[in-house]
Amino acid sequence: MYDVQKIREDFPILAREVNGKPLVYLDNGASAQKPQVVIDAVTRGYAEEYSNVHRGLHYLSNLATEKYEGVRGTIARFLGAKDEEEVVFTNGSTMGINLVAYGWAMPRMQAGDEIILSVMEHHANIVPWHFLRERQGVVIKWVDVDASGALDPQAVLDAITPKTKLIAVTQVSNVLGTVVDIKAISAGAREKGVPVLVDGSQGAVHMPVNVEELGCDFYAITGHKLYGPSGSGAIWIRKDRQAEMQPFMGGGDMIREVHKDGITYAEPPMKFEAGTPGIVQQIGLGVALEYMMGLGMENIAAHEAKLAKYAASKLQGLNWLNVQGTTPGKAAIFSFTLDGAAHAHDISTILDKKGVAVRAGHHCAGPLMDHLGVSATCRASFGLYNTEAEVDTLVEALELAHELFA
Repeated sequence: MYDVQKIREDFPILAREVNGKPLVYLDNGASAQKPQVVIDAVTRGYAEEYSNVHRGLHYLSNLATEKYEGVRGTIARFLGAKDEEEVVFTNGSTMGINLVAYGWAMPRMQAGDEIILSVMEHHANIVPWHFLRERQGVVIKWVDVDASGALDPQAVLDAITPKTKLIAVTQVSNVLGTVVDIKAISAGAREKGVPVLVDGSQGAVHMPVNVEELGCDFYAITGHKLYGPSGSGAIWIRKDRQAEMQPFMGGGDMIREVHKDGITYAEPPMKFEAGTPGIVQQIGLGVALEYMMGLGMENIAAHEAKLAKYAASKLQGLNWLNVQGTTPGKAAIFSFTLDGAAHAHDISTILDKKGVAVRAGHHCAGPLMDHLGVSATCRASFGLYNTEAEVDTLVEALELAHELFA
């Protein structure tokens, strides 16, 4: 049984007040709060167990290495990967996508080659491809969403030409909550010999993920949205794609030998992990993923689906509220504006006075804002610890904002 009240007790910050009101934290799409087990793991990692990893032979180095490397297997289980060596540690999704851009795409793409993106992408899955556009003449092809915010997999596949070298797409929109049919896109793309990169920053948070079943080639995750520390993350890279990649960064750990006249690289995944890593951060991420798997990803998804349905019904009753994205089965992410001249920042400020934390702005999704015809929205994004009562508090705060700005 999924006991959300008991789960909330695992997150100490949820007991605090903001502006004299109980905190209602609805900014999970930007970064999620941390359970006590993660906080304890990070504290212990620095206070009692810290040392650099891999090359030390003393007790603390061996302990840190064992815990750090153990997270690779945890991430593999979390993502349904068969081989933990396909998991490359990063400091988040942005680094993972840049790793693919520099290590896989840049060496093999020429002027005129194409990358297909959806208009819903986060800047982390846009800007690295613009680098290739600016520096190598790569062409970015955009696929729009429909009026409900849905992305038609066939529209993505129809955009493929002989020049297409990569499809890079989010699994869940951080603005609309749209869930993309990655399996259909990957299957069609594979028939045409086009690799697929998935930005799983939101997807891995809200639903069970099995990269083998999805059929993609790259899948990026970021720890701070997965109830883990900031500065942690990973990208799953299929073995055959790893073999096609050059190192992204050079330095310690990614080499086997270094001489005056040449170097040899370590085998993947170490080949792509230069320098001293975020040791404690990654250990904390492992604990966070174990926590989520302990709750059950299916249970988390069911709880959030119920919450999304309840929130949708409540928000739809506000005829002066404009909710962006209405696709069936969307994740528990709601972006909205109010009728009139009220800016998203002003709305957010009013909500904050009631203890309700939401995000306001363009959400690092400029092309989507342009497509929607808005400069900014407010976004309420729910997590595994949010409740229907918090939806009610959000609605009350929105009603106050509407009264003030009407």
